[in-house]
Amino acid sequence: MILTGILRHYASVMLATAPKKVDQKATREQRSLVHGISVRSNFHALSKKSFNTRRDALITAYESGAYLKAPENRGQAPPNPMTDPNAMEGMMGMMKNQMAMIIPNTLIMSWINAFFSGYVIMKLPFPLTIKFKSMLQAGVATKDMDPRWMSSISWYFLCIFGLQPVFNFLLGSDNAASQMAQQMGQMGPQAPQMFGPGVDPDKQFIGEAENIAVIEHYSVLDDVEGRLLQGIKI
Repeated sequence: MILTGILRHYASVMLATAPKKVDQKATREQRSLVHGISVRSNFHALSKKSFNTRRDALITAYESGAYLKAPENRGQAPPNPMTDPNAMEGMMGMMKNQMAMIIPNTLIMSWINAFFSGYVIMKLPFPLTIKFKSMLQAGVATKDMDPRWMSSISWYFLCIFGLQPVFNFLLGSDNAASQMAQQMGQMGPQAPQMFGPGVDPDKQFIGEAENIAVIEHYSVLDDVEGRLLQGIKI
């Protein structure tokens, strides 16, 4: 398992594509929207004059499309992600990484099922409750066996998730073997990208401008002297 993880890591390194240079306009487009969201979320920490200045500047820039990466395409439908070379290259990179994980795991699982299906290979040295039986004895249909006994396929899955500290020690914290094990263990949805495929940045900016425009400003420093004196009043 350790050798397979090391080979998987170096295979992923060889198949990985070189990182591209970040586009300045694309970065400005994303950061400007993040700036507007930050102003909208933390307006109470600003004075009224400071907030009004920021609000007027952001609304004017958002509505005029000053922060758009491609202002000449404003009003047009977003491009099809399947025809975008950058999106296709990113999808190919993800497919390569997934194949580097799927192929070795499939081969090893097929080998274990072919030669060691139904085998009980070890006994844990500490007691366990009956609820661990289905997890540790996969492929062994017995009712009376002690839950401490572990089947071959359960031992394989335990090694996949339990060897991450070993891979971190041998290959570093940013290694492909541990990242693939983490991907297999992820059950929740991933956070969506701000400007993913099919998302119109102009509509995002217009919507954020409307959100900022309807804010009724108040400051945490309003009447702070009175609240302070009231708090220390004896």
